[in-house]
Amino acid sequence: MNLKHFLSLMAVLPLFSMAVHADMTEVGSDTIGAKAMPATIESLGEMPFKMKDLKRPSFPDRTMTLTLTAVSGEGKITPAVNDMIADLSKRGGGTLVVPEGHWRSGRIVLKSNVNLHLADGAVIEFSGDIADYQPAVFTRHEGVEVMGAGAFIYADGAKNIALTGHGTVMGPPMSVAMRTLPNGKSVVENDVPYDMPVKDRICDGIGGRTFYRPKSFSPINCKNVLVEGVTFERSVLWNVNPVYCENVIIRGITVNSTDVPSGDGIDISSCKNVLIEYSTLNCGDDCFTLKAGRCEDGLRVGKPTENVVIRHCLAKEGHGGITCGSETAGGIRNVYLHDCLFYGTRTGFRFKTRRNRGGTVAGITYERVRLIDVREAFTWDLLGSAMYMGELARRYPPLDITPLTPTVKDITIRNFTVESADRLLTVNAIPEIPCSNVLIENGKVRTNRIIRTLNDADGFTFRNLEIQATDNRITIDDSRNVAFDNVTFYVPEGALDIEMKGKKTANITMKTDNDVTVCRQGLNEVKD
Repeated sequence: MNLKHFLSLMAVLPLFSMAVHADMTEVGSDTIGAKAMPATIESLGEMPFKMKDLKRPSFPDRTMTLTLTAVSGEGKITPAVNDMIADLSKRGGGTLVVPEGHWRSGRIVLKSNVNLHLADGAVIEFSGDIADYQPAVFTRHEGVEVMGAGAFIYADGAKNIALTGHGTVMGPPMSVAMRTLPNGKSVVENDVPYDMPVKDRICDGIGGRTFYRPKSFSPINCKNVLVEGVTFERSVLWNVNPVYCENVIIRGITVNSTDVPSGDGIDISSCKNVLIEYSTLNCGDDCFTLKAGRCEDGLRVGKPTENVVIRHCLAKEGHGGITCGSETAGGIRNVYLHDCLFYGTRTGFRFKTRRNRGGTVAGITYERVRLIDVREAFTWDLLGSAMYMGELARRYPPLDITPLTPTVKDITIRNFTVESADRLLTVNAIPEIPCSNVLIENGKVRTNRIIRTLNDADGFTFRNLEIQATDNRITIDDSRNVAFDNVTFYVPEGALDIEMKGKKTANITMKTDNDVTVCRQGLNEVKD
């Protein structure tokens, strides 16, 4: 019996409805995103890893309010705001209120025990003049430590800080020259020598030096951080980017940066104990993103991103709904995303690294997620493009394994619906260390195409899935131990067209309740 004939027996049932699996809860628009945020932070509940509940930082009952007298002759509030924050911190802390109005500012520096509160109707528009982000401060640009602009709102080594309220953090107009400055000469690891002392990596834009654009909010080396309720508009780079922080709560925020190249929503970089909930991201790049340093510099620092919970969130336009990478050197582990909606994102679940990025991505669990109008539901993009990576982007020949060779493994995605997608899955992995131990189970899918390619994987299980597709092709290349366990396909002509190639392809099985079918590598047939 040939493979196409066998699979036709599995695929002749009527088209299925998109009813939610019995193990799922309905993820509706009224239960997720910034508009649905409750006043209290609920317990984390049952988790796939150990993590204590996080609590808001508390602040003394001391309040200062910005007034029009704070506006300088240049029309900015920068000196006054920073003086008021420093004064509050020295006195033990409190809240600085920015009232309703349109305020202009350069870099604001948060200090310990201070809550910067943006009242309803308050807009802080940040400058597009690089002079307003001097002197250079310690920061991290795309996973490499530098001395640079930092962020519109920045902190270093602070404890108990917050950015709250229903006001708006807004970047400069889209026409400013800052947005057109080159982001280095090439990729950052080539521009910044890894053996150069960090204090000498000055990227302030002065005297012809590189200028890395500031993030919107980026505390570094901070503990007990809260971002709540704020809207971020018109960034010049990433929006919310805590770096080397511990105990971080991000809730109820809204990001709109669809016209901004590299306009990521939330980038967690080498942080521990993070809760992101009830947030709505509409971005020019990845939406919810986990990072841990880049290349040799990331290995030197050696700080992972770990213990991250993302729940009740909405990702709209963007490159990835949830993305691990591509900066992975310090490792990304213990991540739990659940009860989220990805609506219109390019990719739903995205794993992204490169041969020179290092680190291990492992211990990832995603469940109860609804995907609508995505280009691709699942993507493993571990090689990148020749434009940026040169020879490292070539699959073959396999390269020697080094400390910079990344590993991606131990991933569970379950109890999901894909209501509309152009393609279900692409895996473009690294042949020297195949992507391994991936379980995708309990899902219903409506897609045009199924699997573009499944390259260099060792241990992929698809279990309890119903897949309706307008195309019937699947390509498996140098992958082994791939199991389709109780997967029902509804495809044209009631038959799949599976291409299996590569000398390492082996142990490809299709299991139903009654039998197991072994698809032999190199032959378009099956053996009962």
